[in-house]
Amino acid sequence: MMKTVIAAALGECVHVAGVSNFLRLAELAGWRTEFLGPAVPVEEVLRAAKKAAESIPPEDLLVGVSYRLTPETGERLLGQFAEEFSSLHEAGVRFAFAGTPPVAERVGRIGFFEKIFDGSETPEQVLAYLKGQPAGDLTQADYPQRTVDRIRWRAPYPILRHHFGLPTMEATIEGIQKIAEAEALDLISLGTDQDAQENFFHPERQDPRRKGAGGVPVRTEDDLRALYEASRRGNFPMLRAYSGTDDFIRYAEVLTETIHNAWCAIPLFWFNRMDGRGPWDLEGSIREHQQVMAWYGQRDIPVELNEPHHWGMRDSSDTVFVVSAFLAAYNARQYGVKDYIAQMMFNSPPGLSDAMDLAKMLAVLEMIAPLESPDFRIWRQTRIGLLSHPLDVDAARGHLAASTYLQMALNPHIYHIVGHTEADHAATAEDVIEASKIVRRAIQNAMGAPDSTRAEEVQERKAVLIEEARELLLKIRGLAEPDTADPWADAATLARSVTSGLMDAPQLKNNLFGRGLVRTRILKGACVAVDEKGDPLSAREQKYFQKSMKEQ
Repeated sequence: MMKTVIAAALGECVHVAGVSNFLRLAELAGWRTEFLGPAVPVEEVLRAAKKAAESIPPEDLLVGVSYRLTPETGERLLGQFAEEFSSLHEAGVRFAFAGTPPVAERVGRIGFFEKIFDGSETPEQVLAYLKGQPAGDLTQADYPQRTVDRIRWRAPYPILRHHFGLPTMEATIEGIQKIAEAEALDLISLGTDQDAQENFFHPERQDPRRKGAGGVPVRTEDDLRALYEASRRGNFPMLRAYSGTDDFIRYAEVLTETIHNAWCAIPLFWFNRMDGRGPWDLEGSIREHQQVMAWYGQRDIPVELNEPHHWGMRDSSDTVFVVSAFLAAYNARQYGVKDYIAQMMFNSPPGLSDAMDLAKMLAVLEMIAPLESPDFRIWRQTRIGLLSHPLDVDAARGHLAASTYLQMALNPHIYHIVGHTEADHAATAEDVIEASKIVRRAIQNAMGAPDSTRAEEVQERKAVLIEEARELLLKIRGLAEPDTADPWADAATLARSVTSGLMDAPQLKNNLFGRGLVRTRILKGACVAVDEKGDPLSAREQKYFQKSMKEQ
């Protein structure tokens, strides 16, 4: 017999929204639920509980009641409830109560209920209780400290992460402490400054004038340990940091040892002389990145290739975005990664419509799905476009909530919060905590949303993108030297895909490696490669948009 929860709004109380939400969460946690309704007399709840107790072990039966009216009447009613249910309570049946804070405070004095909810709890906290996870004074052992374990622990909600790094160590340490104590995130992505990423092992190359530019100025292993120590409180969030732009394996060793790097984040084509963020040339950096993937794969640490959004932020076509996402996943598999985090940045470029954005991400997922196996697991991560937040902070709050709601259609395992202050300033701890609250509510609301992935225009656009992506991948394969065994995982071939102009974006104009010759344009919410007249270049895209315009 399944664990069973019986719930009702008690006495004259007719407010059942909270009860319904509790039962929905109970079902997610694996309980069988029985809803008795609003304004249920104590005697009726007692009859239902006694009947259930005949076939269910006491510890597998939970009786939940709610009361949201006057505290004085609630206290008397729940006192009567406790007397009537005393024998079941003594037998081991479990009881929980929910009400407004004043009612909950009075009911708490009765000392009958094992759990009292006053409405301030997050859905995750309610779900943790229903899953039997510990509460109270928790320690690090109570919170999974490996990414996949944390994902499974938080399901069906995604784990939450946010970028955080202020211009001084002191401010960053204090901020991490606040974020951890507020239990705002499951993972803090350390935002380190450029010298930390590029010149950690080369003090002679560091420039004091740019210390703290773009993030926290980490300079020693002890700095990293101090940041990790700051997170050892609250809900004990995991930490991770970008994998640097030079001395990759040495830096991986340092991050793994000091902050217990939750997962590796590294691109395929970027963080080199092509984007000015590292000393390597294009082909050389691709080889180095492949070796970093292998290093982390050998240690069963997940790897995220933060790749496709770099193309999207440079106004590449949706097709190039999809192809880069496939190549990222393909290389991760070929170089031994076991748990791959597929990052999908929405709103890149910002002019994309929700339908076309969703279609693009579905195309990515369908392209990489055949790569998955017991030895190569794919975890979905979504986020808002880095350049998409409006400057007005109130408008940005709305954008954060709306985009989060849309992204939940993909059922992400990880949600990367891009805070609403991004367009104005680097997030403070208070900003991160506020953004987390906005996102949590949007996620909660989206749990019952209709399936927008099935919309006809979404599915049609997805199909076009998959065909376009497969065609481009074949062209990239054709660039390989005759004796190349695996062109899509060959650094020379991948570099040639950029220098030849197959992988291109408008913002790569005058680039050391990229051509920057392609033109793109937003057509009906999609980003498409176009000719001088603004018409789609490919025959397939032309046919698609002509059909789309006729239907309008």
